[in-house]
Amino acid sequence: MDIVVRPKILVVGAGFAGVGCVRRLERKLGSDEADVALVTPVSYQLYLPLLPQVASGVLTPQSIAVSLRRSRKYRTRIIPGGAIGVDPKAKVCVVRKITGEIVNERYDQIVLAPGSVTRTFDIPGLTDNARGMKTLAEAAFLRDHVISQLDLADASQDEAERAARLQFVVVGGGYAGTETAACLRRLTQNAVKRYPRLDPKLIKWHLIDIAPKLMPELGDKLGRSAQEILRKRGIDISLGVSIAKAGPDEVTFTDGRVIPTHTLIWTAGVAASPLMATLGAETVKGRLAVSSEMSLPGHDGVFALGDAAAVPDEAKDTEGAVCPPTAQHAMRQGKHVADNVIASLRGQRMTPYVHNDLGLVVDLGGHDAVSKPLGFELRGLPAQVVARGYHWSALRTNVAKVRVATNWALNAVAGHDFVATGLLSRSSAKLRDFEHTSAYLTPEQIRERTENG
Repeated sequence: MDIVVRPKILVVGAGFAGVGCVRRLERKLGSDEADVALVTPVSYQLYLPLLPQVASGVLTPQSIAVSLRRSRKYRTRIIPGGAIGVDPKAKVCVVRKITGEIVNERYDQIVLAPGSVTRTFDIPGLTDNARGMKTLAEAAFLRDHVISQLDLADASQDEAERAARLQFVVVGGGYAGTETAACLRRLTQNAVKRYPRLDPKLIKWHLIDIAPKLMPELGDKLGRSAQEILRKRGIDISLGVSIAKAGPDEVTFTDGRVIPTHTLIWTAGVAASPLMATLGAETVKGRLAVSSEMSLPGHDGVFALGDAAAVPDEAKDTEGAVCPPTAQHAMRQGKHVADNVIASLRGQRMTPYVHNDLGLVVDLGGHDAVSKPLGFELRGLPAQVVARGYHWSALRTNVAKVRVATNWALNAVAGHDFVATGLLSRSSAKLRDFEHTSAYLTPEQIRERTENG
């Protein structure tokens, strides 16, 4: 009797790109056509654009963490861990499970969507003292930390300590940094009313970026509007400035200023997952160089997309243009790459990815926002409606949509709550606790494993 072995499709990463790909594969593949497996350390998809609202308490953590096991049609095997190396010749992906065990996962087709990691630089004290905003845990820890600073300042009899605990520094003038500073500033502004011993004027937020403009993708007019909103809230904006040194109770700027603070939030950009370097293939600024079909030239059955891949932007006439690492591209690339994987399995022609950018939205909390849908510039409440409408519609399940809408409505009526959950007593929650870039193998180590395994 002949034994028929179904092809195995391995998807790495449960972000917008990876989950979009898996869901499309489940819908369009017959049950006997292929087996699908997903490598991810957590069994949920995180809606990253709303993370600043979790940090500020507007949204609960579970409202933007969509379980991968809710679908009744779900038949993908989840491998709980992270990919630390890929050998495209042997068709093996090396996975470190959450238990620490390292295993080889063989595949016929692999879709690499590991996303990105926080981009850091060789700045003294940065990883030991800065906090990130890339994961759900980091957002939850940051919320606890900010509220704790108010509690500690209120209890302190030392004026210098009180002033230091009420200063907050955010590095990074992109969407994540700007929205984080805006949302957390509103949190502290509302919370300080509950602390009659604290002078509201002592609360100072600093937003700095080495670039000459905040969010240059918005254009000059909307960029200036965003800056005006932030400055009206009392946020001090410094452009052309970065961090020279970070300590546990002070931060030194590159312009020589020393800011006494216990809170340094690092959001200065992202870099492609180090996984892409393990393939030994061509990269573009760390992102795997792929074709417009999102396949890796010269390697059968390897696809890459999202933040970790330099996917040619066919919608632009500029030579060498690649799709920006945004959520809207990742979601659409996920569906498109699934179609190309299926076409490859069935011996059909793959098609190039083409998608016009729908625009940008920046939610600054309250009624403040700036948006640029389809090139139209909006400010204030209309921009807020567009921003939240886009985020709400992009949530994958109806349960998530109900939770987010309920949280927004409750916050609008009842305002912020200021409860710390006690997470800080369990972990320091600094960048070094979340960014494990040294965990990846070299191409030589991967080959040694595959040859001996």
